Amino acid sequence: MSERVSIDVGTVKPAGQPWSARPESGAETTGAARAKPSRIALLAHCGTGNLGDEGSIASVLDNIRRRWPGVSVLGLSMDPQDTERRHGIPSVAMRQTVYPFQEAWSLEAGASGQPSFRDKLKRSFKKLGPLFRVAKVLRENLITRPAQILREIPFLIRSLLILCELDLMIISGGGQLLDWGGPWAFPYTLFKWVLLAKCANVKCVFLNSGAGPLDAPLSRWFVRRTLNLADYVSLRDSASGELLRKVGFSGKTTVVADAVWNLRLPEHAGTPSRDRSTERVIGLAPMAYGDPKRHWLDDGPGYRHLIDNLAQFSCRMIERGYRVKLFSSDIWFDAQAIADLDAAIREACPELAPSQVTRETIAEIDGLLSALSGLDCYVTCRFHGVVFASLMNVPAIALSPHPKVTDLMAELGLSDYCVDISQCDAEDLTARADRLLADADAIKAGIAANVARFQAQLTEQFDELFLENVGIYAKKPR
Repeated sequence: MSERVSIDVGTVKPAGQPWSARPESGAETTGAARAKPSRIALLAHCGTGNLGDEGSIASVLDNIRRRWPGVSVLGLSMDPQDTERRHGIPSVAMRQTVYPFQEAWSLEAGASGQPSFRDKLKRSFKKLGPLFRVAKVLRENLITRPAQILREIPFLIRSLLILCELDLMIISGGGQLLDWGGPWAFPYTLFKWVLLAKCANVKCVFLNSGAGPLDAPLSRWFVRRTLNLADYVSLRDSASGELLRKVGFSGKTTVVADAVWNLRLPEHAGTPSRDRSTERVIGLAPMAYGDPKRHWLDDGPGYRHLIDNLAQFSCRMIERGYRVKLFSSDIWFDAQAIADLDAAIREACPELAPSQVTRETIAEIDGLLSALSGLDCYVTCRFHGVVFASLMNVPAIALSPHPKVTDLMAELGLSDYCVDISQCDAEDLTARADRLLADADAIKAGIAANVARFQAQLTEQFDELFLENVGIYAKKPR
């Protein structure tokens, strides 16, 4: 595992025009411009290589700017450099340290090398058994935690100073309200930023977030308190609202579709790059579900079962004349799963695979959309994998690792093409693919109607939030 790299918020200097966008002395402003906040922060757990989260940020930015051309936006990100590169907005770290996701999870990182001296030392100490565990607990409580607390104080001060220059903070992205990584990861990060924002008299908006899982009592406490401080809360599905009620949040919420549904597609996105009369293509997006080296669920046999059955399914489709493309909307975390599936396919059908299987190199949203363009079917394990495929009017089969994926497929009317990821079976998957491909025209018509419905919801929401000059978005007094 790679070392964590500290980012000093105080040293971050936004490029180009100042993000605070203070009007020049003597500049004239209209009444409408004065009524709206001109400086906002967009907070999301982005910068991890998950193009679903990046798509949400891109959609929110585009929709706000179309309605509000003069707005200045600051990103609060897991990886400020990545966010600045992808979205063109100045960004600062939302936590004390930035974990190097690309360095840790990309295929190049996994294939590069030899374990470091620190890794070797750690493995040696693990052999001590109970003594290692005791030493780990002592180190955590006597050294690591106190050091983190000491570093957190100046970080909070710098964060408060940043927020004092803002009028509005928007928390966006997909599943923000969850306790992945424990209470002191997502839940605490949201709590501290919202609490500081309210101390600075900054409006806070949760925009179409997903909730769950929230298993730890402290995580529930953080989330409940955070939402109680917010000025506006919208969720992307009713199941998230039900979960928040269970954890004790009783405030007002509204359900609106995930923001990625309103992502503006590139002009070339709907143009297939192949001749449909001569080539049929299936896309596959395996997930590192259960992979002991990457996933929170340590289930090596389950992970192997998933890869083997996807390989068998691929071979069956290749035998029927389909070409197979391998790519995922999580470009770093799932990189090893894609490599493992590629190897398994080539082992299962060595004569056919070399010419019929390709691994697509995906780095940006445009690249993902290009890879989806013209597919006959996309098999994905990701919530936003289904969303991106639907935006391109590509029928999807979902291997669901979480109820959010199951609920999404049900809302799209595609429950027959959703399977629990732990129950993935090559024969069953082939049968579902046969039914989907046979009924593709009707399924595409249904997908297009649902996409239009979601986009209408989002357009109405963004109009209400960013075209009006009153209510929650009235500029705060200074």
